[in-house]
Amino acid sequence: MKKTPLAETHEKSGGRMVDFAGWYMPVQYTGLREEHDNVRKNVGLFDVSHMGEVRVKGPKALETLEWLTTNDVSKLNDGEAQYSLLPNDQGGLVDDIIVYCLTKNSDYLVCVNASNKDKDFAWMTKHNKGADITDESDMWGQIAIQGPKALELCDRVFGFKVSEMKSFTVKTGQFQNYKIMVATTGYTGEKGCEVFVEAAGTPALWKALMEQGKDLGVAPIGLGARDTLRTEMKYSLYGHEIDDTTNPYSAGLGWVIKPAKKDFMGKSIIVGKKEAGLTQNLVGFKMLEKGIPRQGYALFSFDNKEIGKVTSGTHSPTLDEPIGIAFIDAAYAKEGTEFHLDVRGRRVKAVVCKTPFVTK
Repeated sequence: MKKTPLAETHEKSGGRMVDFAGWYMPVQYTGLREEHDNVRKNVGLFDVSHMGEVRVKGPKALETLEWLTTNDVSKLNDGEAQYSLLPNDQGGLVDDIIVYCLTKNSDYLVCVNASNKDKDFAWMTKHNKGADITDESDMWGQIAIQGPKALELCDRVFGFKVSEMKSFTVKTGQFQNYKIMVATTGYTGEKGCEVFVEAAGTPALWKALMEQGKDLGVAPIGLGARDTLRTEMKYSLYGHEIDDTTNPYSAGLGWVIKPAKKDFMGKSIIVGKKEAGLTQNLVGFKMLEKGIPRQGYALFSFDNKEIGKVTSGTHSPTLDEPIGIAFIDAAYAKEGTEFHLDVRGRRVKAVVCKTPFVTK
């Protein structure tokens, strides 16, 4: 298994380590619910160094990213970030990504999912329009700092007012002798940031955050709580809500597709499927009877027609009730529609509900 620069730190902190997409990562420390609640109430640190970083530079950088991604990269100015999608040529998705504009037109950092890093890099280089594309994943560690007290902690550690940065912006700086990029992005629905730091400096930054955040209730958070936090917000996770076959409009990601602004990979197929009428939609649901939804569980109408599949499900620590995300036939996607969920051979009632499940 691959190890992040923080592997030893996790072991010393009592992290229960598992194999996650080929990476040696902590799934939890003190317990999923306690860690989840700490992010909602205080501040939590996540090791996300396994995520990939691809640098796209040069005179053809913008042209290349405009072709490779669905969102309008041209509107990004220096220090701005953008959630986007990396479509394939069949109308599906290679990955979902964040594009950071370091220098408009000529220098961008693309953050990709850990499990897709090699696939993404190969795809981007294969369909390159002349940019200088390099895989910088080994150069950077990455720490996510999330929670209502996260920005107060960031202000203490980074020497500038992270709390005054707008959402989805990025600022370069220095921590000790290491380069950093502080981005006000995240995956929990809470305030906070994600910090790229030179790999060798990652343990020192983690230590400083833990020491200077003691009175703020800072705690390390594992992959388990990361998943329950993002599920409460109905944030997509590659391999669950999206994959190489997903039409992004069906997944509720039409807001990051800008077909009127530009041409991009797979555009005609993606838009054509929408214009032909989407057959399924991604919805959130709650259980009306006892049972925990899990990925792959089938959905049925009351006349026994299979109408969808669960993509993610959990017991929400914040709401203290089971919640789930599912692709469901469009005719059943309206909020308030009830259906049956097959929980290991037992049919139980559930209902389509408003999302995000937790409002921040």
